[in-house]
Amino acid sequence: MYMGDYIAIERQIGPFEFACCSVSTGTPFIARVDEDKRELFSNPTWSEQHSTACPFLRPSGERILCTIHETSPGQCKFYRCVVMRIFNSNGGMVGRVTGTLDLHSDDLDLRAVWDEAKRKIPQSDDVAENQLQKYLENNGYRVE
Repeated sequence: MYMGDYIAIERQIGPFEFACCSVSTGTPFIARVDEDKRELFSNPTWSEQHSTACPFLRPSGERILCTIHETSPGQCKFYRCVVMRIFNSNGGMVGRVTGTLDLHSDDLDLRAVWDEAKRKIPQSDDVAENQLQKYLENNGYRVE
């Protein structure tokens, strides 16, 4: 909620694309609003009411979502507590994945699938998370 102190939008360069800066490091980055979150992002009311929050956060039901998840800077990836919750076929939560793409689970079957996925999927930050999610879903898990 306080990442607004660390992420500055320098200018808008496209309809859903922004030149930004990680204030703490001075590192520039391009933020693109994820296609599936553009409608959420289009309503600036919440962001205007929470001036210290990251300018890319928006409410969705009871949750607050990052609208630039795919292009968020490294500081956000390390900050995030949970980027995926993994459920088995019975609907029980069997694991969670943090922003550094580490699995936290005691479920041996899930750990085996996860280890296999990590061996097969290139660990590029921009694509690994989506590919890992698809891999888990193709192996019978539901991921949120």
